[in-house]
Amino acid sequence: MLEKCLRILQAFRSGDRHLRLVDLAERTGMPKSTVHRLAGVLIDQRLLTQDQDGYQLGLALFELSSLVPVEHQLRLAALPFLQDLFMATHETVHLGVREGLDVVYVEKIHGHSDLGLPSRVGGRLPLNCTGIGKALLAFSNDEVRTDFLARPLRRITEKSIVDPARLLRELAEVRATGLAFEREEATPGRECVAAPVLVQGEVVAAMSISVPASAYRMPHLAAAVKTSALGLSRYLRNAQELRHGGPRSARRESDYRTAPRIVSMRST
Repeated sequence: MLEKCLRILQAFRSGDRHLRLVDLAERTGMPKSTVHRLAGVLIDQRLLTQDQDGYQLGLALFELSSLVPVEHQLRLAALPFLQDLFMATHETVHLGVREGLDVVYVEKIHGHSDLGLPSRVGGRLPLNCTGIGKALLAFSNDEVRTDFLARPLRRITEKSIVDPARLLRELAEVRATGLAFEREEATPGRECVAAPVLVQGEVVAAMSISVPASAYRMPHLAAAVKTSALGLSRYLRNAQELRHGGPRSARRESDYRTAPRIVSMRST
């Protein structure tokens, strides 16, 4: 029963607000009578709601998501850096982590030109199709990269990289520069630049800025996102040392005020 209920919840995709009973039955492969019965259970638990337009995800899912450790801890630590980055650029900024073969977006601040982006908080996209995904993959261990490249690479747009050799070359460049670029590989007409968030040499997340391809500002944006990612890396590293009673615990250098911040990176 639990597995079937999960299939109903997972039937909702990015952009879905309402799904009819027939839609849920089609996407889950279950009879309408079964979906209707289980949907009633989910409604009782506030995991689904229902109105004249159909079913939609319930508030209890949002409440539960806020308790997930990566959401609660990483997001809270990253928000000041993301807000600085947004204020400096007025473009869409993201924070994401790797889960399996995908990027899962932990936070997103919508910019002035956010139309058409497929990303959403809690949503996921293939690692090879996003700047954040490339940053995460480039700084993961060899075993993760080898496993990912051994599988068929998924395509979202015509410009998505699906050639393993080409992606491997790009990942080597990401490791060398500390920057990952995505050029209309997830959304036509959109580009992004991303940087990894590293703690003790381990990649824990990555952040990015997304802009219209027609408004090329990558040199400015690359410097901005790298500065923010380094600031968050330093904050998390110092916080980790404090928890373990490291050498900086007395100085409390993990205070956000000591971390590097962006004052103004907007292009003129």
